[in-house]
Amino acid sequence: MSEPLLQAVDLECERDERLLFQNLSFSIVPGTLTRVEGPNGSGKTTLLRILAGLNDAWSGDILWCGQPRGHDRESFHRNTLYLGHRPGIKPLLTPMENLRALMAGRRPVNDEVLAQALAGTGLAGYEHVPCRNLSAGQQRRVALARLLIADEPLWLLDEVFTAIDADGVQAIETLLKQRAAEGGAILVTTHHDLQVEGMGRITLGGGAV
Repeated sequence: MSEPLLQAVDLECERDERLLFQNLSFSIVPGTLTRVEGPNGSGKTTLLRILAGLNDAWSGDILWCGQPRGHDRESFHRNTLYLGHRPGIKPLLTPMENLRALMAGRRPVNDEVLAQALAGTGLAGYEHVPCRNLSAGQQRRVALARLLIADEPLWLLDEVFTAIDADGVQAIETLLKQRAAEGGAILVTTHHDLQVEGMGRITLGGGAV
């Protein structure tokens, strides 16, 4: 079996004086798709933000490639893609400008590749329309276009199916399966009934699997 990319050891987190989870341990290895499950308020989004380095209100250990994550945060952030529940796009910018901004500091990508990614999420013809003029679903597709040009080994995806129609849901499912088959590691939260053979599960409000 491959060595874990990411390991969580005895994670514990409180919010508003309420314990979300404790003694939570798991490993994420290349070539796997893992779903974080649990009732609303169980800490699914909080867990992903902790793993992405966006929340410091926790205790325990997080290892990146076998070493404490803090020892090489630059490598961790360079090799991790986090897509939050909100699209995270700027409404005054166009889809093309937003994608350029999202790729800034990662790797150079020319506009032809960016346009292909936008077309791949159904946004052909909308590349230069300010995002404030797009629907919620179209704005979400701008963020999802980032997945079509992503090469980071680890993806952390929070409610990736939100505001997406049936065709879009199917396309994302296919993309996630393909990415895992190619050796990527994916951790995802979703209310969508995601069914993928061999999918791992981390259950909050009931322990880890």
